[in-house]
Amino acid sequence: MISIIVAISEENAIGKQGGLLCHLPNDLKHFKAVTSGATVIMGERTFFSLPKHPLPNRRNIVITDVAGKTFDGAESAYSIEEAVNLVKDEQEAFIIGGGMVYRQFMPIADKLYITHIHHSWSDADTFFPEIKDSEWQRTNEEKHLADENNPYDYTFAEYLRK
Repeated sequence: MISIIVAISEENAIGKQGGLLCHLPNDLKHFKAVTSGATVIMGERTFFSLPKHPLPNRRNIVITDVAGKTFDGAESAYSIEEAVNLVKDEQEAFIIGGGMVYRQFMPIADKLYITHIHHSWSDADTFFPEIKDSEWQRTNEEKHLADENNPYDYTFAEYLRK
């Protein structure tokens, strides 16, 4: 199963200036809990933007279009098809960004783990594709209010392809 995991704003923004929209500790804990022990697939910029790379306790695959390029502690894939082939025998693999990688995997993803951040950013510059009701069914949601550590209301939601 190919799953996408991402935090998105009210207008589907996912990032600005190469980073996340905001610091939401509970979303980072959720991400770790969901992906721990599994394979994560990402683009180069996402790999290098991580505070720790490779992500610990996960098989890391980095997609690059530079033939022969390697990444310390991670496997390289030179196309979307090659990345999919590397995980064909796994129960679930997670696409973790960035924007271009999400767009390329959206048509073949089976499941979405979305953190809906109930806020808008006018300076966002990277966006997630529209989640169309005709293609996806929300199967689970867990709402949370902002608190002293998490500055915005947010909802953890899961979607399955129809």
